[in-house]
Amino acid sequence: MLRKKKKSGEVDYNQIPAHIRRRPYYIIAPGLIILIGIMIPFVTAIILSFTNYSFRLPKWGFVGLRNWINMFKSKEFYHALGVTLKYGIFATGTEMLLGTGVALLLKKDTRYSRILKVLFTFPLMVAPAIAVLIWQLMTSNTVGIMEKFLNIFGVYNFPWAASHSTALFTAVLIDAWVNTSFVLLLVLAGIQSLPKSPFEAAAVDGASAWFTFKTLTFPMLKPFMYIALLFRLMAALQEFGIIYALSKGGPGDTLMNISLTGYITGFTYQKLATALPFLLILWFIINKTAKFLVKRQRFLAKQAAGQ
Repeated sequence: MLRKKKKSGEVDYNQIPAHIRRRPYYIIAPGLIILIGIMIPFVTAIILSFTNYSFRLPKWGFVGLRNWINMFKSKEFYHALGVTLKYGIFATGTEMLLGTGVALLLKKDTRYSRILKVLFTFPLMVAPAIAVLIWQLMTSNTVGIMEKFLNIFGVYNFPWAASHSTALFTAVLIDAWVNTSFVLLLVLAGIQSLPKSPFEAAAVDGASAWFTFKTLTFPMLKPFMYIALLFRLMAALQEFGIIYALSKGGPGDTLMNISLTGYITGFTYQKLATALPFLLILWFIINKTAKFLVKRQRFLAKQAAGQ
């Protein structure tokens, strides 16, 4: 039997020590363990969504698409979907506008800007439940500083999270206070990484600040802004901590998004199989949104690099 001749400089695989040949498997092993750890509960959730599994029943069996059909027929699902989308859009939009605006104001490296950069990172260190507690104290109608501030303009006993009309505004306000700094830091890092030569050329040509921002800064910042948008939108669509700590979805069902609806159905009412379709639909929405934003970010990154 003819053996293939080795080319000059080619290493014989059989001559490599066994412990060196096993190194690639050591490198991918943590990733495989994490993947398996994620896939097991995910696949289990899909299977259980076709059953009548409940913490209250000792026996359970398959019921087909009944849980999914009941979900799509229920008003609670469409209400939760609407709350989820509104909260995600309003919270993410507010944080993107504020974070980008403040980043543009702090792009110059001065003593005051360095102090403000440190101060703006403090909310990121606060847990959502603690942030809600802080804002509940600040918005108290008796001792709250926000209430005293509104009193100056003739506004008394502002309802905040106690009213259907202002509960979403209050939750978005707290979310923006906590997470705007995340957008600020990402956009600020993007600004500092931009090449200086185009801006110097624009300054020599006498370009206005608005023209420079519209034609240079904003187009080159888009890839960084999409990264911030991706992370914040994914987090806002599945927000649980702020809403639960603020009002547990109230008043009534005003803030009952998909995450909270699934949690209450699964753990409060102990109907896990009924709750799982809600959470799987939320995963599907976030997955599709993330894929779209990642593709868009890659396109803009290539465009900014001139490819």
